[in-house]
Amino acid sequence: MRIIDVHTHPILRDDRRGWLGAQELIARARAHNIAHLVVLGDVLAYGRSPTADQLRKINDDTYRLMQACPEGVTGFCHLNPTLGEKAVRQEIERCVARGFRGLKLEIANNARDACMRPLMEAAQAHGLVVLQHAWSMTKIRQRSFHTDPEDVGTLARRFPEVRIIMAHLTGCGPRGVLAVKDCPNVWVDTSGAAPEAGIVEYAVEQLGAERVLYGSDAPIRDFGVAIARITGSRLDAATKRKILHDNVRMLLQLP
Repeated sequence: MRIIDVHTHPILRDDRRGWLGAQELIARARAHNIAHLVVLGDVLAYGRSPTADQLRKINDDTYRLMQACPEGVTGFCHLNPTLGEKAVRQEIERCVARGFRGLKLEIANNARDACMRPLMEAAQAHGLVVLQHAWSMTKIRQRSFHTDPEDVGTLARRFPEVRIIMAHLTGCGPRGVLAVKDCPNVWVDTSGAAPEAGIVEYAVEQLGAERVLYGSDAPIRDFGVAIARITGSRLDAATKRKILHDNVRMLLQLP
């Protein structure tokens, strides 16, 4: 079965392999029948609140991979909403002109914050998908910048025309699934912590098979383990195919 991975970070400065590391990761992906990678950039390369110049460097790395593997890589533009509307819109326009298909938000701010409006409006105008990092948190102090599943639900209700991927199913858990259940513009990707028995089946039961997307978070996580969350589940073959391939292809309008 051909697979599309909606959540990868091929270039990580911390491992000091750079371009070679990215090439090795793409080769490992192909060995697992992953035909296409959605590349989100080295989102924490410069800390949780990168400058405009640092964002350009991260997105330039992604664009280089898109050029090297035009049929196997789709890029998402990494953004820092706290930089203000002008900086956000300039980087979105630059990335859209290069063929990026989505926006990636990490932990510069909480998804419920007012600074999200310019990028969400731009996403709607350009038909971009927004992939928002999320995790079920217990430390209240981190809520100023860390997005909980409930915050993704708030964002989705404010901008119902924008398609949103809530990252990290196994980091959000059943709480996360329920938080976005009534938001038809939200999909969840299956990346996150260690596999949890029954969580993928639960997401399909609550959201429907069409709203669950395979993602690995490679190279932070292992392709084989991430794929086994789906293939080792109790789901039928047609549903597994939707999660591993069809849903992402349709969402991003990939050929």
